[in-house]
Amino acid sequence: MVMEKVPAIPNLELALAQELLQVYGSPLYVYNGDILRQTIAHITKSISYPHTKFHFASVTNGNIALLKIFKNAGWGLHANTPGDIYLGLNAGFHPSNIVYSGSNLNREEMAQVLDWGVTTLNLDSISQLRLCCEVFLFRARTQRSKDTKLNIGLRLNVSEDSRIGVSSVNFDEAVSITSTAGLQVTGLHFYRGTGTNATTAFTDVIDAVLATAQKLPDWQYLDFGGGFGYPYHHHGIAFDWERFGHELSTRIANLGRKINLVIEPGRAAIAGCATMLAKVVSVKWQGEKQIIGVDSTIANISVISVHGGYREIVACKNPNYEKYLTDVCGNTTYSRDYLGKSCQLPALEIGDIINILDVGAYGYAMSSHFLHRPRPAEVLLENGRHRLIRKREDHSILLNNQIF
Repeated sequence: MVMEKVPAIPNLELALAQELLQVYGSPLYVYNGDILRQTIAHITKSISYPHTKFHFASVTNGNIALLKIFKNAGWGLHANTPGDIYLGLNAGFHPSNIVYSGSNLNREEMAQVLDWGVTTLNLDSISQLRLCCEVFLFRARTQRSKDTKLNIGLRLNVSEDSRIGVSSVNFDEAVSITSTAGLQVTGLHFYRGTGTNATTAFTDVIDAVLATAQKLPDWQYLDFGGGFGYPYHHHGIAFDWERFGHELSTRIANLGRKINLVIEPGRAAIAGCATMLAKVVSVKWQGEKQIIGVDSTIANISVISVHGGYREIVACKNPNYEKYLTDVCGNTTYSRDYLGKSCQLPALEIGDIINILDVGAYGYAMSSHFLHRPRPAEVLLENGRHRLIRKREDHSILLNNQIF
């Protein structure tokens, strides 16, 4: 389907943008909690299969205030790293509502995951499965565990080109390893890949994934996703949640047995609820092209390899103004510090405000101190009000943990 693109923060008019920047400073991440809840509800309603649980992939955004919105909506948390789990616990998620699906933990990290009480782990390799079982048995012998049983799943390797997952030819070995620890392989995790918008990329493999899962003798749950994409570009192809939900629900229901289904949206759930505000600090022209400099940097939004290209940029200015080919440049000397290239923007002046859209996923989560710029603040809009949900950094952050 083709979805008409709308700004991440509807009705973010000039007066509100000016107010936000006056109160909280520039640049600024602005999240709309009402839009986030609408997206959560839309995704939740799309899958009718009754034994479905949604888990937000917090790798895309770890702000505690936003994680609480997912928790209050009845979602669990999907964790790729111990840091994801740590944030989830601090947001109030019960360990039983956190699913770990990561890779390459060392022994200390595996022990930490189990010590935190996480009981569902989708493991990426036979060696990680073996390590998990070893740590589990050690905790049992030393009475560090309270007879907790684990839900062990395998991440499915979908192709030889993918580094993720276990091939079905290794299932028998995996079952043998877990049985020696008194455990069972009860789950299969299907990960399509980063940011896939094509609905058929998920629906076309449902039958194959279900057939593979049934090779596990103790199969009880299917973790289908993530990798669900988001249309960053105007008139871009959007993932069709209704079609996906109908086809997946129908196929699982036809199995004739209860299978617990886990869906783990990340960027699809949170990308569109946020914008970054930035101020124009310089303007120059190269022929007919406008070159504007802003008080933010590419370090404050995810790299192109993650989101597939530049995000849309709009100006807080009359949309009927004549537009010019425009490059938007960041405030570092890095030659590739472009926040947008070949945008269509009106002629801008110093002090004007731009919106960089769809920064809810892999925005702050991938921001860095590249060229020693402190990171912006984060603000949440709800019910017509705004509040600070993360303080702006100052230059003192650059000295953290240094010894001199």
